[in-house]
Amino acid sequence: MATDIKDAAHPVDAASVMRLLGHRPRLLALGEPTHGEDALLALRNGLFRQLVEQQGYRTIAIESDCLMALVVDDYVTSGEGALDEVMEHGFSHGLGASAANRELVRWARAYNDGRPTSEQVRFAGFDGPLEIAGAASPRQALTALHGYLAARVKADLLPCAPETLDRLLGADDQWTRPAAMRDPSQSVGQSAEAKELRLLADDLVALLDAQTPHLITATSRDAWDRARLYGRTATGLLRYHFWMADTSSARMERLIGLRDSMMAHNLLAVTERTPTLVYAHNSHLQRDKSTTRMWDQPLLEWWSAGALVNARLGKEYAFLAMALGTLRHQGVGTPAPDTLEGLLYALPEDCRVVAAPRLAAALGDTPPAARVSPWFGYAPLDPARLAGSDGVVFVKDVLRRGTRSDAVGGPDEAAARSAEPSAGDVRRA
Repeated sequence: MATDIKDAAHPVDAASVMRLLGHRPRLLALGEPTHGEDALLALRNGLFRQLVEQQGYRTIAIESDCLMALVVDDYVTSGEGALDEVMEHGFSHGLGASAANRELVRWARAYNDGRPTSEQVRFAGFDGPLEIAGAASPRQALTALHGYLAARVKADLLPCAPETLDRLLGADDQWTRPAAMRDPSQSVGQSAEAKELRLLADDLVALLDAQTPHLITATSRDAWDRARLYGRTATGLLRYHFWMADTSSARMERLIGLRDSMMAHNLLAVTERTPTLVYAHNSHLQRDKSTTRMWDQPLLEWWSAGALVNARLGKEYAFLAMALGTLRHQGVGTPAPDTLEGLLYALPEDCRVVAAPRLAAALGDTPPAARVSPWFGYAPLDPARLAGSDGVVFVKDVLRRGTRSDAVGGPDEAAARSAEPSAGDVRRA
């Protein structure tokens, strides 16, 4: 068995990945089993550079706020802003503190310098403006969408004036109350004002769609795409807030599902533009249904962004799951030899990618034991989910490297994380 796996293992580079897949997918997903490890982000960066230079990929999407990420995209495409400010304001969940993320942004800006727009690398966040403590106010997305339309269409086509939006939105802090995540009565999502905003947001998005030919001609495809992002985010946030005020037993399962649905729509929009590498937690990219337990809730189940995108894109979506051998600075030692990670740990190389069908064939009819992590922040690869991936990227020993973001968003968030997916993932739902 060990020999069969060794023969199926290859370096983690663009050429090996394309040979493994047999084609260039429109959306290539690289999962991670834990958050905040710069060594893994450095691996991602190296693969993305090769995909850009050798395979024509032009966008990287990460698990960060889709609106904040516009600051990064503006910087890498035009040089707008200073790098320090971009890292502070262009990432959510504390990801701007990562040295590897900083290096990615620096490289993308250098790569784009002097290149025509059509050849430039783009940056996207595909997560909603969501945290464990709640969701953002829909103000930014709604007012930006309204402003884009108001400047370019007849005034009598607009469903409302900007003053109406401002009155209905009220104070932003009423939308972001931390208590609302656990107590539906603290949410304003089902107030009369919020319900009216949902109707207005829907009308604004419909107007944007109806005026597409004019708007693209009057501005640009990029500007129109950005307005679509504002529309998706506004309607998504208002829907999310509505269900935050729900008192049924399905409340949390619906909220988690809504988050991944927003992720999926953002990914589908990004892939309309260019071939894309997306990097996020395995649980958001897998084709199988995701599950988790949090607080006093029963087992929660929902379809991940990867599952939703895969249903739309088919063969144009490919998923490489990631697994680790050791993460000693978090107490994760050498895996037991009868686990999937233990079998891969026997490989002599530090980092390898293995085709999932080849790996499954090497394992035979007896599945390996499931690994149990001593640290809640690492979710081992479930052998039962192997068939749902195209390949497995295995990193033998993850060492502490550079600036890390251990508690993405703070120590309370780190304590909230659990495995598959971590509650650190749910924090953004």
